[in-house]
Amino acid sequence: MKKIAENYPVPDDDETPRPPRPRKELRQGFSTGTAAAAAAQGALYELLRRPCPDRVEAPLPGGGSLSIPLNRHGRRGARGEAVVVKDAGDDPDVTHGAEIGARVCRLEAPGKPEDITFLGGEGVGRVTKPGLPVPVGEPAINPVPRRMIRLALRQVWDKFCPGEPLRLRVEIFVPRGEELARHTLNPRLGILGGISILGTTGLVKPFSHQAYRATIASSLRVARAAGLKHLGFSTGGKSEEHLKALLPKLPEEAFVQMGDYVRFALKVAGHLKFSEITAAAFFGKALKIAQGFGHTHASRGLADLKELGRWTLDLTGDAALAQAVAGANTARQALELLAAAGAGGVVARVGARMLAALQDYAGPGPQLAAVILDFAGQPLWWGESQGEI
Repeated sequence: MKKIAENYPVPDDDETPRPPRPRKELRQGFSTGTAAAAAAQGALYELLRRPCPDRVEAPLPGGGSLSIPLNRHGRRGARGEAVVVKDAGDDPDVTHGAEIGARVCRLEAPGKPEDITFLGGEGVGRVTKPGLPVPVGEPAINPVPRRMIRLALRQVWDKFCPGEPLRLRVEIFVPRGEELARHTLNPRLGILGGISILGTTGLVKPFSHQAYRATIASSLRVARAAGLKHLGFSTGGKSEEHLKALLPKLPEEAFVQMGDYVRFALKVAGHLKFSEITAAAFFGKALKIAQGFGHTHASRGLADLKELGRWTLDLTGDAALAQAVAGANTARQALELLAAAGAGGVVARVGARMLAALQDYAGPGPQLAAVILDFAGQPLWWGESQGEI
């Protein structure tokens, strides 16, 4: 399965309806930001030549702390160093099991004001495009993790060096970071050379809706900062592949995988005042959007094939076809029946309703286009509606 920035799975456009799985208690993990803060704390113990515990208390942004084990730690010349193994719990995070490390040394010129400078070592990406929380040229260590690292260092410093100005250089490194980043959208976002150090709460909740939405919003901000006006939305990796072939003039940054978060993606794009949006989906997802699903995951319900059967009867007058469509096992099977009967008008109704739903979510500003793809990736229907630009 492909991965996205912030390390969440990209839907593979599987059109087979599945009943919601029984819920079980999933184990919570911790973010790369928490791992980096814990590693920095361990590295400072080593720098100060103090006994370093096997576990440290990494402060969390919302208060409290989390006990994090250090995988290894030691002093290397004038630097302290420590490494934490990232534990994402039961979340499908590409960084699960990765080593996140920190090297800490003193800044020169003692007596100067307090300062902590951040460096990105091997495997930590560098920001090369505007629109992200970190300025261009900086290591991709987001603002909340930076605050966590500062607080983690402060706790140890005040314990052993009270009254002395805190002046340190902190280098965060991820030994396999460059390899891991190839499974994320970091290159598209302009984060090159490695992963990002992320986290807003310090914790990783399995299958975080918030994290996926944040990824969509980040992608849209990057596209906006790049001066793009036209977006290409898709529901997953396969549909994006086909949409790129249909819109070859659009740059990489213009393509955003909205996954199941259709309403959210369109609302944010409308708010950011993109002037043109083309959204592509395979027939099953398109049918759900047409039927009012702002969130298309199977856990929110299945496409109503009985309603599709009623549309079929209304448009074709063919009762046998309508009954077969209503009784189909999957949206794919329903489409095969419609195609065999030459009932393209039914697909067009799905497309028109999909387009209307997208326009409703985005608001009156952007010009919208909707594309329904067949299962080979060819357009079954393509329609446009003019926004009030």
